Amino acid sequence: MYSLLPYNTFGIDVSAARFLEYTSVEELKKLIVQGAVTTPFLHIGGGSNLLFTKDYDGLILHSRIEGIEVTEEDDRSVSVRVGAGVVWDDFVAYCVEHGWYGAENLSLIPGEVGASAVQNIGAYGVEVKDLITAVETVNIQAEERVYLVEECGYTYRNSIFKRPENKATFVTYVRFRLSKEEHYTLDYGTIRQELEKYPSLTLSVVRKVIIDIRESKLPDPKVMGNAGSFFMNPIVPKEKLEALQQEYPHIPYYELADGRVKIPAGWMIDQCGWKGKALGPAAVHDKQALVLVNRGGAKGSDIIALSDAVRASVREKFGIDIHPEVNFIN
Repeated sequence: MYSLLPYNTFGIDVSAARFLEYTSVEELKKLIVQGAVTTPFLHIGGGSNLLFTKDYDGLILHSRIEGIEVTEEDDRSVSVRVGAGVVWDDFVAYCVEHGWYGAENLSLIPGEVGASAVQNIGAYGVEVKDLITAVETVNIQAEERVYLVEECGYTYRNSIFKRPENKATFVTYVRFRLSKEEHYTLDYGTIRQELEKYPSLTLSVVRKVIIDIRESKLPDPKVMGNAGSFFMNPIVPKEKLEALQQEYPHIPYYELADGRVKIPAGWMIDQCGWKGKALGPAAVHDKQALVLVNRGGAKGSDIIALSDAVRASVREKFGIDIHPEVNFIN
């Protein structure tokens, strides 16, 4: 058995029957052709979006494909090809250091580049799909395929790579286009307020502000196991918001282009009185109600029990279903 403790940020003490890593597309294809990739298998990134409910009786695959390569560049933008095993925040730091705009609001999101394209990670008004141009993959038949961004089926925290039929499609590289022209996304959360502390607006200042905001709200997984935001923010029709505003006139929301609205799940969980509350060794974080934490020794079932209780409270109080962003691995 192979311990998965270093490979899940929730700090759940589980093991896998087998564990394989690869450092190149050629090595992955060789493993497949040689029959080393046996079912059941699960491909993971940094383990920041997983909740293991028990030992995994199969093969865990993990990419160590590194590298950030500029493939095209002009005065206005730059295109880069990034290995799936690159730590996501290292890539954001690289963009900021090189004066490339677009990724800075996604600073400090845990995980790896490959998983960012599967999950369509997002924060502070930016989603990674806005930066991706293509996703390179290898499937279980050892066939390579490049998906252009419009083929990836991106929606809120979703993509075709999350569908069951694509579980045997492995992301190897992600291609991004970033801007060289100064532009920022600042009208989300307390970004503008925090920026007032600085004399000038630069890429590195925005990155620092985003990191400071995240660190003030989110616990360090090395200290307290967690997977960042546990729940997705629900998207509801405008009529639902208007009905809720009768009872909660100060309910926060964000308008979407399709006329619907996004309501912060953390606010609703907080209104239900869950912030800082625990059920056994699992708890709702005391600074950000969107985050569930392992206070020490929690099993996957403890986290799920807390999640179910929180969801039931929100459903009862607001008539809205909130859904986990984290993938449960049974």
